[in-house]
Amino acid sequence: MVGTYAAVLVICGASLALGQAAIALCGVRHWSWLAPAVGLALLCAVCWGTVRLPGHGVVSAILVLVLAVGSIAYLWNRLEEGGGALRTGAPAALLALIATAIPFIAEGHFGILGTSFNPDMSQHLLAAARLAEGQSSQLLHQGYPLGPHSIVVALNNSFGIGLVQGFSGLMIAVAILASLTALTAFRDQPWPLRIPAALVVGLTYMVASYYAQGSFKETMQALFFLAFVLALRETTVNPVWRELPLRFVPAALLAVGCVYTYSFPGLIWLIGAAAIWTLLKFGISRLRLPAGGAVGGPAPEDALATGGGGGSPAATGPVAWRSVLYAVLLFLVLVAPEIGRMIDFHSFETFDPNGPGLGNLFGQISPFEGFGIWPSGDFRLTPGAGAVPALGYYAGAAFATILLLYGLVVCWRRRESALIAGFAAAALAYAAARLGGTLYTAAKAIEVGAPLAALVIVLPLLRRPVAWLYLLAAAGCSLLALANAPVGPSSYSSALTSFRGDVGEGPTLVLVPKQLLDDEQGTPYIAWELRGGRVCIAASEDADDHPPSGVRFIVAESDHVGPPFVGLRRVRVAQPYILWERPGAQGKSPCPLIAVRQARQGAPR
Repeated sequence: MVGTYAAVLVICGASLALGQAAIALCGVRHWSWLAPAVGLALLCAVCWGTVRLPGHGVVSAILVLVLAVGSIAYLWNRLEEGGGALRTGAPAALLALIATAIPFIAEGHFGILGTSFNPDMSQHLLAAARLAEGQSSQLLHQGYPLGPHSIVVALNNSFGIGLVQGFSGLMIAVAILASLTALTAFRDQPWPLRIPAALVVGLTYMVASYYAQGSFKETMQALFFLAFVLALRETTVNPVWRELPLRFVPAALLAVGCVYTYSFPGLIWLIGAAAIWTLLKFGISRLRLPAGGAVGGPAPEDALATGGGGGSPAATGPVAWRSVLYAVLLFLVLVAPEIGRMIDFHSFETFDPNGPGLGNLFGQISPFEGFGIWPSGDFRLTPGAGAVPALGYYAGAAFATILLLYGLVVCWRRRESALIAGFAAAALAYAAARLGGTLYTAAKAIEVGAPLAALVIVLPLLRRPVAWLYLLAAAGCSLLALANAPVGPSSYSSALTSFRGDVGEGPTLVLVPKQLLDDEQGTPYIAWELRGGRVCIAASEDADDHPPSGVRFIVAESDHVGPPFVGLRRVRVAQPYILWERPGAQGKSPCPLIAVRQARQGAPR
C-alpha cells in the first residue's frame, strides 16, 4: 500500500507542476485544470527519453525532480487563482482516490489489477522489468510505446517502488488526473456541481471498467483525448487564451503524450477532432450562425467568427495559423525520436483483422456502454447476463441516449464546436474500428470516447434536475465496475516466463502458496506466464509426495518446495522459483494445454 500511494503522490505532484509550468510558459497566468493531463504527457516523454541512459531510470527521476522543482519556482508569485483551484481540486482528487481504492478494499489486498479479467499486465510487467535491467524485450523491438513503462521504471530504480506498485500507482494517478482535468469544462458552474460532474466524466463507466482490468494505456489515451478537446475549447471560450500566440501548444503536448503512450493510433482521435473543429469554426464564421438559447450559461463567443477579442476575422486568421504552426513544429520536434518505432509498430499483430482480435472479450461490445449507464460489474457481459434484468440495460441505454442527443443539440446551439468535434471524431473512430478493425479495437474506441460522451450529456444539463438522475445512475454503474475488479499478486517476477523455454510443452506442475491461488487470482496469472504448454497448478500445502502421472517438470517456490519428491533433478533456479525435472516420467498427464488464445485471446495494446 505504501509503495502504491507513494507512486500516486509522485506522479500526480510531478504532473501538476510540469503541466502548469508549461501552460504558464505559453502566457497563461491563472490556474488551468488542463495542467494534470499536460504534465502527465510531459512525464511520459521525459521518462522515455532518458530511461535507457545509464542508471536505467535514475536519470529520469533526477530530471523529473529538477523540472518539478524548477516549475514550482517559476510558478511562485506568478500563478493566480491557486487557492480557488485547491478548494475545488482537493475534494475531487480525494473522492477519485477513494473510488480507485474500491477494488483493493473489496479484495482485501493490493496487487495486480484485473488479473482474471485481462492478463496483459504480465506483458507490461515483463517489458518494464527488462527495461529496468537495461535489457531488451519483444515489445521494445516491435516499436511498442513504452512511455508509461518508463515512468514505472523510474519509480522502481530511484525510489524502490516495486513494478506492481508502480503500475497500480500510475493507474490510480491517471484516474485522479482525469477527474481533475474534467474540471476545465465546469469552471463557470457552481462549486457544488463541479465535483460530481467531473468525477462522472473522469471515471465514466467504460473508463472505470478498463481501470478494473488493469488497462492503463487506454485510460491514459482517454485522458489525453478529453484534455485535447478541452484545450481546443479553451482557445475559443476562454478570453485569456484567445490572443496567445502559443495557445495551441498545450494541445500539441497532449498529442506528444498520445504518441509515447499509444503510438500513432493515439493521434487518430486527435487529428479527427482538430479537423472537424476547424471545419465547424470556418462554417460558423462563414455563415455567421447566431447563438441560440444556452442552457446552463451564456453561449460562448466564437473566436474566428468575431476576431477573438473584437478584431476582424482577417486580422485574427493569420495569427491563428501561426499559432497552429508553432504547435505543430513543437510536436514534430518532440516526437521525432519515436518516428522509427512508430513505423515498426505498424506491423503489430493487434492491427491484423484476421489475427487474435477477440482479446479477452466474449463478443461485440455495445456502443451504448460508452454513454455511462450499464449496470454490470463486467462490461463484457451482454444485457441480462448479470444480476440486473436485460430491461434495466435497455432502459439505462435509452435514457442516456436521449440525454446525449439533447446535449448535442444544445452544444450546437451554444456553438460548442470543440465538444461536437470531439464526439464526432470518437464516433468515427469507433465506426472505423467496427467496420475495418477487430472487436478488441472497437471496444477500446468506445472506452476512449466515453468521457466525451459523458461530458456532452452532463455539461448542458448540469443545472437541471435530470442531470442529477444521470449522475447518480452513471456513478452507480462506475462503482459497480470498480467493486467487481479482481486484484492479483502483490509482487512480480519474470522467472515463470523464463521457464517457458525449459519446459516447452511440459507437462508441468506448478506448486505455489495456497493464498496466491485462493486470495490473489493466482491461477490465471500462472497459466498466462506458462502459456503454450500443459500446466497443472496446485497449492504447495495441499500437494502429496506423488506428483500426477506423466508430469515431467515441477516448479516450486524456494520457500515453499512442497512435499519431498524423490528422484528429481534440479534444472535451474530463478528466484523465487526452482525448476525440477522428473526423469523418465511416463503416462498421460492430466495437465490441460494452456494455449495462447485460451490464456489470453489476443495481445496487449
